[in-house]
Amino acid sequence: MAAKGVRGLNEAMRSLSIASHTCREAASVRIPSSMFARSMATEASLPTITTNTNSSSPSSSLWRPATTVPVTIFNFPSYEPQRLESWSSKHLNLPLRRDILHLAVVYEGDNTRQGTASTKTRYEVHGSHKKLYRQKGLGKARVGDKQSPLRRGGGKTFGPKPRDFGTKITRKVYDLAWRTALSYRYRRGELVVCQDGMELPLPADFEALLQGGALLRDSGAELEAGFRAKWVKQVLDFNEWGRKAGRSTFITSSRRDKLFEALDLVPNWGRALDVGDVDVKDLLETGRIVVERDALMHMVESHQSDLVPSVFVTNAALPKQAVSGEIIVE
Repeated sequence: MAAKGVRGLNEAMRSLSIASHTCREAASVRIPSSMFARSMATEASLPTITTNTNSSSPSSSLWRPATTVPVTIFNFPSYEPQRLESWSSKHLNLPLRRDILHLAVVYEGDNTRQGTASTKTRYEVHGSHKKLYRQKGLGKARVGDKQSPLRRGGGKTFGPKPRDFGTKITRKVYDLAWRTALSYRYRRGELVVCQDGMELPLPADFEALLQGGALLRDSGAELEAGFRAKWVKQVLDFNEWGRKAGRSTFITSSRRDKLFEALDLVPNWGRALDVGDVDVKDLLETGRIVVERDALMHMVESHQSDLVPSVFVTNAALPKQAVSGEIIVE
């Protein structure tokens, strides 16, 4: 038995030495890399990445957003184009930001509230604060004074008191909301810029009748108001600014008596506002904005605090201030 065990051990050691010799021979043999190379049909070339260190090379292939947008100046009320101007895209081509517009509209609405509602508490109601009758012995419910909120004519529990509903918003965000509203109107084609001095006089024939005294004194004012209302309706419907187009808001740099009086007669067709009375909400309500060029320039220049640096630095590498109103074609 011992001899058989020794013989088996020797055979096992011999087999281990043969296996290790075979592994050493296999490791010494190098397999050519061409055996595992991919064919040309499945081989993908590596991308060639080059870095251009020459700053003077033209970069015309790179996309750059437009810095200006064209604005047509029309005549009023004929709606004839007069000239073409270039305005900065930072003034009339900003992306739509509904969150900023919402903040601006809520800010304007909160600061418009009067907050004058007031009620009297039981201590402010006129009268004696004496207990009406004794606590016991009458068979009635116990009561206090007649100013109790439970009694008619008594004080108000948790009633409103005068307070300020106004909220705050940063100036730069509010100015951005102004230009965002104008940009929204411009991109939709709902911003009509007209020459300065928008006025809506009556036709020459009717003016001659008024000056000649052909109309009766009693019915002259009524006829004039009716004809003026009919005339403004025809002008607005012809230019697609009237009721069918969703009404229009006319913004002027100063009050135009004839235009304002005519639009007051037809409130369902449009309204007229001075530039000092315009808010962000007014720019978003009606279907179209018809504005004078000076009024538009005033709104843009008055609401660009986020574009004008607070510190004056003379550096040509910095971006220049946005400029609008340059004439392209006249």
